[in-house]
Amino acid sequence: MKSHLKKTFLFILLLAGTKIYAQNDSIVMQNNHYLLGEIKSMERGVLVVKTPFSKADFQVKWAEVHSIHSESLFITAAKTSGRIFGKISSPNPGFLEVNSENNEKITFPLEDILYIKSIDRGFLDRLSASIDLGFTLTRAKNQRQFSTRSNVGYIAERWSFDASYNQLITSRDEVEDIRRGDGNLTALYFPKSTWFTLVRIEHLYNTEQLIDLRVNTLVGGGRDFFKSNAMYWRVFGGASFNNETFVGESMDRRSAEAWIASELNIFDLGDLDLLTNIFVYPSITQENRIRVDYRLDISYDLPLDFYIKTGLTLNYDNQPFQPSRSLDYIWQTTMGWSW
Repeated sequence: MKSHLKKTFLFILLLAGTKIYAQNDSIVMQNNHYLLGEIKSMERGVLVVKTPFSKADFQVKWAEVHSIHSESLFITAAKTSGRIFGKISSPNPGFLEVNSENNEKITFPLEDILYIKSIDRGFLDRLSASIDLGFTLTRAKNQRQFSTRSNVGYIAERWSFDASYNQLITSRDEVEDIRRGDGNLTALYFPKSTWFTLVRIEHLYNTEQLIDLRVNTLVGGGRDFFKSNAMYWRVFGGASFNNETFVGESMDRRSAEAWIASELNIFDLGDLDLLTNIFVYPSITQENRIRVDYRLDISYDLPLDFYIKTGLTLNYDNQPFQPSRSLDYIWQTTMGWSW
């Protein structure tokens, strides 16, 4: 009886082990080492794998990968294609084959793969988020400055959604607080490999420029002129509708604008990441008016998904609401965590 129970128990363990193993993805490295786990993502040249022997995700450089195999579903993007939904495997070393939903098999060199995202594990695995906090205390006039920056994103096969919010509050004795905040909601749709369309809603309030609230709705499209595992550069543009209220005014100011923008992201600098973009808004309905929004962020990666970020945000308006300033900028240094 005991012998029979022992055999049954061992058989159950064998089945469980086989099931666990079957759920694992396999990665072969250039040095012929094997890695078993669950592939979560690959972006910016880094492959992230969840392994059973570590609580923290394992990260390897994509350039060091020789071949991979998985039965899970992924969103995959390459230099010469748009986003493809399907299973991935390596038919030969140095290549990746994507078996799409309509059973079309497309093969790419591994070095041409720009993005892989697992979508098997549900809604939360398509989300990304980050939050930064900063605080400065100065003895002179008891000045206190608090800043926060946050971002959340969601990705699907053909589209992505991003939301961000930044705030700066400066308090000093005997003077009014300085408050500044900005944010945006952006939806991107990718019909082709290098082209995309977008809808974006921006908002800004700034006591220095006497802006009670500015809401700008943008529609347009753009193209990625260069993209790799080290960087991307895109140019985009379109039309927008701008609605502004100023301190001391009861009526809204509405105007139509054209806009053009450029964005550069370099992420193959070791632990450094650089993101910069500029938006230029020539007015259609207000003669000779032009606005410019500029951003520069540099972040340094720390262990456990923490990072230090420093960044410049600049706003220019050649026809500001008098007597406010035409140029305003903030430089923030914060510590953050990403998920």
